[in-house]
Amino acid sequence: MAGLSACGAPSYTYVADSPNNTYYKVPTGWDPLSRTALSPVISAQLGTLYGSGTWYTAYDANPKPSAADFVSFDLSEPFVAAEVIPLSTTASNALSYDGLRNFWLPVTSTARQTDAESGDTSLSNFMQFRDDTITAKDGVHGVRETFQYTYQGGTDVWDEEALTNADQTVLYFLAAHCTDECYTQNINAINTVMSSFTIGS
Repeated sequence: MAGLSACGAPSYTYVADSPNNTYYKVPTGWDPLSRTALSPVISAQLGTLYGSGTWYTAYDANPKPSAADFVSFDLSEPFVAAEVIPLSTTASNALSYDGLRNFWLPVTSTARQTDAESGDTSLSNFMQFRDDTITAKDGVHGVRETFQYTYQGGTDVWDEEALTNADQTVLYFLAAHCTDECYTQNINAINTVMSSFTIGS
C-alpha cells in the first residue's frame, strides 16, 4: 500500500480545517485531490447540501488518483474523504444517530427498506461489521459504521465516522473505502486514519 514502508510504520500527514478545529491524518504516500477536482463530484452526489462554508478534502492511495473514486466501487486502493458541513436549523433539529448512520449510504434497516421500496435496486449485498456510538469531549457525538455494499458489480467495504457538535449545528464526516481484500490488507492504516479524526484541540 502506498505510504507503507517495509522497514516500519508509515509516516503520516495531518489534514486540518483550522476554523472548525478539525483534523485527521493520512499516510504520506496517499495523494491529495484538489478542491477543483472534488467539487463537481460532490455537488453531483449531494447537491445543495454543500453550500457556503463547507470544507472537504480527499486522499487517494491509487497511483493514478481520481476524484471519481469518491463515489466509485471496486477500488483496489484506499480512498479517504472528509467533510465539515454547517447544518441549517431544519437539518439540525431533525438530526439523529440514525441520521448520522445514513448520512452517506443507507445503513439502518429502515433506511435500506425505504430505499428498496422506492425501487432503487442499485445497491445490494449489504453486510454490517461495526456499529459504534461515539461520545467525545465538549458534547461531540456520533457513530462509526463499517459495512459493505455492492454497486454496479463492484463491492467495497466502507468505514465511516459521522459526528456532530453539542448543539448539532455542524456535521463532521470521514469515510474510507475500497474492496474487502484491500480493506483487509490496509486495515492498520485505515484504522489509524479513522481513529485520528478529531474535533477540537
